Amino acid sequence: MALTRRQVLAGGAAAAGAALSGCGDRGGKRTAAADAARAAAPEDLSTWAGVRRELPLDPRIRQFSAFLLAAHPRPVRAAIEHHRALLDADPEGYLRAGEARADPAGAAAGYLGGARDDIALTTSTTMGLAILYRALRLRGREEILSTVHDHFATDEALRLSGGRVRRVRLYDPKAPANASADEIASRLRAAIRPRTRAVAITWVHSSTGVKLPMDEIGAVVREAGERRGAKVLLCVDGVHALAAEDVRLPGPGIDFLAAGCHKWLMGPRGTGILWGTPAAWNAASRPLIPSFANASYGAWIAGRVPPADPPGPAMTPGGFQAYEHRWALPAAFTFQERIGKARAAARIHALAARMKAGLADVRGVRLVTPRGPDVSAGLVCADIAGVDPGAAVERLAADRISATVTPYAERHLRFGCGLAVHEADVDAAVAAVARIARGG
Repeated sequence: MALTRRQVLAGGAAAAGAALSGCGDRGGKRTAAADAARAAAPEDLSTWAGVRRELPLDPRIRQFSAFLLAAHPRPVRAAIEHHRALLDADPEGYLRAGEARADPAGAAAGYLGGARDDIALTTSTTMGLAILYRALRLRGREEILSTVHDHFATDEALRLSGGRVRRVRLYDPKAPANASADEIASRLRAAIRPRTRAVAITWVHSSTGVKLPMDEIGAVVREAGERRGAKVLLCVDGVHALAAEDVRLPGPGIDFLAAGCHKWLMGPRGTGILWGTPAAWNAASRPLIPSFANASYGAWIAGRVPPADPPGPAMTPGGFQAYEHRWALPAAFTFQERIGKARAAARIHALAARMKAGLADVRGVRLVTPRGPDVSAGLVCADIAGVDPGAAVERLAADRISATVTPYAERHLRFGCGLAVHEADVDAAVAAVARIARGG
């Protein structure tokens, strides 16, 4: 009888920890570290002050860069410590028991939609994109259509894939604040050709704060496939949309979505997902890295070729993982669900709108990010006349305001209006930018 992964080494790449309920200590023993992590009562997440108190961020700093590598909320920290303490106490025993206790792919599916077997577990957006684009099957002169607005991770994953890639400009990079849904959709429609097999895009651009209108883009790509007589795949880097937008899958016309879970979702560092529809997985990909999930290891022991189905587990890279982080991922989804997906997205949009309105009124400041919520999300980018963005970040830091510089050739001052931010923080940041613009 073929051995399954659970029989060979339970708790492998598909395993993960449910939030603390149901994760009892072996033999009834408890560790002091696990008890301490779980001791405090949860905050009232019906208030934004309560949400902020669940984050360990320095309260003296106005945190507009917390989206970059998010602080772990208390329930996530507690889950990580719970699993870490038990792994340290009995590595082999708790590893064997882990798979039955945990299901991060299932938690992701519950939060996003779709099925757990449609989700591969990764360590980051970059890993997910690399797996996806190396796995896409291109025939003959088929190409991947991308854009000039994407991050290094997308551009380099596409280059390393060896496939034919062409890029389109979806809006004027010199005037991104003027980007519109109609313009973006029209430019993409005109760029898709009969040999286009896939469209590779980023939902929210970390370079400008522009958010692509996914409903319109999904319709454009679907219509292109109908004209072509063959499906055109829509592949999305969703890292700055996950938990900043009310992302629900499948939809809107998305075939693959890659995202790290350690940004707006505030999940454990070093966790991510790659989601695909069953049809997209079956038509366009092949396992790339040996997986320890889905009975693959047992099939190898039995002398058989490891199966490629279900696709999510088959595409989940094998090897030993930072299990305490992966198994704590369900706690991050639960934390966001307690806040409310739509409520969190509305809050982020409201804070970003306040920031954009304030910066737009400052003389000497050029707003880079569009004002409209249909083409912007939680990132707000701006330029201060005569001031280098890096110098602006340093001057803001002196006022205990943490901002970032966009990591692109065209550099801008950037604010992330996430759940670590309050209205008073936004107003203070706008006032500080105004002082810098005045030369103060």
